[in-house]
Amino acid sequence: MFIYMYELENMLLQMQEHLEKVVTQAKADLNTTVPEGHLRISIDKNKPRYYQCIDDNKGVYIPRDNKELPKRLAQKGYNKAVVKKGEARLKQIKRITKNYSDDEIEKIYTSMNKARQLLVTPIEPTWDQLLTKWYEEEYHGKEFKEGTPLILTEKGERVRSKSEKILADYFYRKNILYKYEKPLHLKGYGTVYPDFTFLSRKTYREIYWEHEGMMDKQDYARAAVRKIESYQINHISWGAVDHNFRNRTKYIKFKDNRESDRKIFVMKLRRMI
Repeated sequence: MFIYMYELENMLLQMQEHLEKVVTQAKADLNTTVPEGHLRISIDKNKPRYYQCIDDNKGVYIPRDNKELPKRLAQKGYNKAVVKKGEARLKQIKRITKNYSDDEIEKIYTSMNKARQLLVTPIEPTWDQLLTKWYEEEYHGKEFKEGTPLILTEKGERVRSKSEKILADYFYRKNILYKYEKPLHLKGYGTVYPDFTFLSRKTYREIYWEHEGMMDKQDYARAAVRKIESYQINHISWGAVDHNFRNRTKYIKFKDNRESDRKIFVMKLRRMI
């Protein structure tokens, strides 16, 4: 249900954006030079007769050789109808999304005092319950080869590089739960070990963070590109952290170690998850 509620909100917001563009286009057309009045059409011997109605609904007959005026009047009527219907739909959507919350069912439970919560079994698990269950699920990460330098994070977790340690420490300090090198099977490629895996609160799907730190090396870059293509083949789309996050799983490619960039990426990641 959580995913469906998020997808419903996302669908409504997309529809709102689409309608706003349609209404804007129709209004722009109406703001150009348009003829007065509206078009009336009558059928005489199976042929249409066009009338320009300004002061009344009977109108003035438009000669057959004036082919442009009926078109412009018809387009004007169509554009006005589009604006009217589009604005009505936009009011409905904005009224729904104004007070919309994708966790309103969960809040019924979480807003209870602790004594009452002990007496109630929530119909659906809360986000904290789901996150805890996801985080506590065991997995076997990638093995470290003998002789690999020992690099430990502030959490006491072993990682492969100083850059990964910096990122892991950031996530740890910001209370962002992650799984390091959690295995992921990509059809047609095999098992990969994304550097960090998160769970999105918005979609309840995993987000994979790939730290591509050696893209200046040809062999490394070639392998990275092949892996990126495999993500996409498996319907895991690449997403910059500020990408429009829809209902598909994302992976994030990050390769800059500058302090300012890390802070920006972490801030945007928090908004995503």
